[in-house]
Amino acid sequence: MAKSPSSSDYHRGDMDIHEQASTFHAFMGLTKWGCLALAAGLFALVIWFCTPMGFVPGLVAGLVTTVAGIVMLREKPGAH
Repeated sequence: MAKSPSSSDYHRGDMDIHEQASTFHAFMGLTKWGCLALAAGLFALVIWFCTPMGFVPGLVAGLVTTVAGIVMLREKPGAH
């Protein structure tokens, strides 16, 4: 039978968490940029199909939303 770990085997702060941190940052980045892509696409489609303006204004609205989102969501210097 395997020896069960006791409470004295655990030492807080000794574990290497670089993989967990990089996974977290990748997940947050995909979430952030994925939400921006969904928002811009949805906004473009709503302008295109739900208003009488048509395709070109919808495309422009989607592009403006994308550019504004990139400016607001990009990584700030010294954020990590």
